[in-house]
This record gives sequence, C-alpha cells and structure tokens, in this order.
Amino acid sequence: MRNAIDVMLFAAGFGTRMRPLTDSRPKPLISVAGHPLLQHAYDIAKAATNGSVIVNAHYLADQVISYVSDKNVVVSLEESRILDTGGGLKAALPLISGNVVATLNTDAVWTGANPLQTLFGGWDSHAMDALLLCIPQDRTLGRTGAGDFSMSPEGRMSRGGDLVYTGAQIIRTDILHNWPEDVFSLNAVWNDIMNRGRLSGVVHRGGWCDVGHPGGIEQAEAMLREANDV
Repeated sequence: MRNAIDVMLFAAGFGTRMRPLTDSRPKPLISVAGHPLLQHAYDIAKAATNGSVIVNAHYLADQVISYVSDKNVVVSLEESRILDTGGGLKAALPLISGNVVATLNTDAVWTGANPLQTLFGGWDSHAMDALLLCIPQDRTLGRTGAGDFSMSPEGRMSRGGDLVYTGAQIIRTDILHNWPEDVFSLNAVWNDIMNRGRLSGVVHRGGWCDVGHPGGIEQAEAMLREANDV
C-alpha cells in the first residue's frame, strides 16, 4: 500500500569523492546498472508514495533539471550557494505538503524491501520527530569507516555503534521551519532530536551499497546482479 508522504531526493552535492566522473556531470546522473543513480532513487520514491517528489539541485543543476523534465518531479534550485542537507531541506519546505517528509540520498543502491515503505511502516508521530533507516556496518558495501549510531531495544538512537545511516529518513517539517540557520547539516537536527529522546531508527533488511565513489559502481552492480539471480 502506497503512502501520501512527500519525498525529497538530495541531488545538489558536488560529488567530490566521485571525481573524475563528476567533473562534467553531477553524481546523481552517474550510471549504475544502466540507469542514473537519480533514476534508482526516483523509482523507489514513486513505488512508495502518492505524494510529491522533490529534487534539489545546485552543482551542474541544468543537467539535473533536464533529466527530470519528463518526470513528475518538483525541483528546488539552490542557485546561489549549496545549502547542505538540512539547509536544502529547509529551502524546499514551501514545496512540501504535510507535517512530515521523507528524504532519500541519491548516492546509494538498494536491494530487498523498498526503504521508504519500511520507514512509512515504522513511523509513529506520537513518539518520534525523526526516523532513520540504518543497516549494520558488516552488511554495507562501498563504505569505509566506523558506524554512526546505536539503537536501544525500544528503537531509540544514540551516537556511536555499528549501525550506518543509509540516507533514508522521515522527519517532521516544523523542526526545519524553526531552525535558525540557512546552511546546516541534518546531523545538527538529529542531535537536537536525539537529546529530546525522539530520534528513532529501523533496520533495512536487504542490501545497501554506497555509490559515493567510483569503486562503489562495480560493487553496486554486482549486488544488483546477485539479487536478481536469487
């Protein structure tokens, strides 16, 4: 069953880890298994919700705008400067209906259950201000470094641990409306929510590959082939 929550796709970044591939095209338009990363994310969103799909754009924005021109997408153009994840979402709020929004990074590929549908199924507006989709570090592909979070038995999140944030979340929009800055990371927002005991998490049960660097492309394509062979 599809939801009606709007979805924001983050597509404004410079893609510095993906160079030289991003010297002439934005990272969301890098192809994985025959389709741009942005298409993979768009397909996830359209399969999960009847709400609006919003895409932000800054670096080589004209290419992103051109790619989505034949899709049912609203573009939030960060024309003068890049706003980071929190600032980008705050700037897009006039385009978002409802008091919650889902967001999805465009530099990852998934297998298994639709990540947004998993979030929609776990969302509890009475107990949560944000719900993050995570995956154990030992089940990630294309990613190095430590985990991001730990989760209590009740699903409450805290910093440090072996859970990696996958780039998918649901968050209340009023928190962004009232945020005092215009350029900021969602990490700052999560810290505020976490301190109030209202940051929750849910675990993705399928595969996940970070495609933020060139080596992630081959790993993601291998993961998708393996999933299709099962």
